[in-house]
Amino acid sequence: GGKLCLQLTSNCIIQFTRKMKTVVLVLVVFLVLLVEDGLTAGLVRTRRELSPGLHRQGIRDAGGSYCARRGPCCPGREDTCTMPYLDTICYCDLFCNRTASDCCPDFWDHCGVPRPPVYPRIGCLRNGHWYPAESTYRENCNLCTCGLDSHWICEQNVCLINEGIIDAINRGDYGWRAANYSQFWGMTLDEGIRYRLGTTKPSSTVMNMNELHMNMKSNEVLPAYFNAAEKWPGMVHEPLDQGNCAGSWAFSTAAVASDRISIQSMGHMTPALSPQNLISCDRKNQHGCNGGSIDRAWWYLRQRGVVTEECYPFTSLEKDTPHNNRQCMMRSRSTNRGKRQATMPCPNPYAHSNDIYQSTPPYKLSSDEKEVMKEIMENGPVQAIMDVHEDFFVYKSGIYQRTPVSRGKPEQYRRHGTHSVKIIGWGEERQHNGENAKYWIAANSWGRNWGEDGYFRISRGKNECNIETFIIGVWGRVTMEDMRKK
Repeated sequence: GGKLCLQLTSNCIIQFTRKMKTVVLVLVVFLVLLVEDGLTAGLVRTRRELSPGLHRQGIRDAGGSYCARRGPCCPGREDTCTMPYLDTICYCDLFCNRTASDCCPDFWDHCGVPRPPVYPRIGCLRNGHWYPAESTYRENCNLCTCGLDSHWICEQNVCLINEGIIDAINRGDYGWRAANYSQFWGMTLDEGIRYRLGTTKPSSTVMNMNELHMNMKSNEVLPAYFNAAEKWPGMVHEPLDQGNCAGSWAFSTAAVASDRISIQSMGHMTPALSPQNLISCDRKNQHGCNGGSIDRAWWYLRQRGVVTEECYPFTSLEKDTPHNNRQCMMRSRSTNRGKRQATMPCPNPYAHSNDIYQSTPPYKLSSDEKEVMKEIMENGPVQAIMDVHEDFFVYKSGIYQRTPVSRGKPEQYRRHGTHSVKIIGWGEERQHNGENAKYWIAANSWGRNWGEDGYFRISRGKNECNIETFIIGVWGRVTMEDMRKK
């Protein structure tokens, strides 16, 4: 009897234990599911409660069908009562109509619910497109910012490319045409004067140096047209491009010296001399790509000499280059009779020659146009200093003379600076009024896509822009020995 009782009791305990395990397992599963549902709901609700709302910047796709396609609106809060909306979701439950609205665009009409207060749309309109506050865009040389009052606030700089000036010139009867240049777009007029010129006006001592007069007969007649490049083919070099380096002092000097040495040597020597050699190495009272004087440049060419562009290529194209810290990479030493020889290899490792080229002291020509013409015809191109005004930058073709299109405008629209160029010839052109307009042919240093293939024509005999005030000629230091070696 005792054994049977113990056996029954043991079976009862085992059965009870099994039932309890089942109950506990069910409870655990139930609790896990409950917790998961609660956590999931909590995450969804937390995310939704913290959302900034869909329509603070205005309703997109305002005419779209969302809640209407879903069917009846959901009462209260139902986080699954959603529809895909562009790159997110929108809701069709009554809870969506709270302060931070995340309702679908058609919720209010479809569900018959009064619309909430309309939030102001903060941003700016431009060319039919909406931009949020603090967006920016550049209008030529001016930066525009979208303000919190939904208005664009733009800088008021005067731009180098002024479409109003271009239109006024082309509508007027000024004898030349203007054009827009992409390399100048985005620059201010002040930047154009600062970075695209670069010649310091000579001192009064230099300006008043003795003039060298040409020996002319009283009845001497010069041709109506002359171009040094046609008389000396292959010896007059093409226009250069100084980029945004204010180094016209170096470019015009190197250009005239190159042509004069080529012509003087009768084509035995045709070096294209290096402006960069002058910019980097002629440092005494000179400022590289921040400006310099032509008299100091000629002193350096006479005393030290320069190498060719191939040997020492131009690398200061952009205005942001630290020009003043650019190291001189060429040195020379005296040999005999004032000649010099390079003591450093070419900065360009692929160049074949580091020969040094020098000039004699430059001489100032008379301002008489006929004397200048005869000098060019007999000895080659000359160097001239001129004033550059705001309209010269947009010159495209024709005979340039300063226009009055900026007259009457504030001073910041009427700027000028000093530039130096190479004059290679002259000509005449009959105007529509029947009169002949005389001009100089000059090479600029703004690249071949500016002006007339890098050249410009400017009124002759009127000292237009003071171009006839200070004109320089020079001889190269060329010996028979030099010519035999070339």
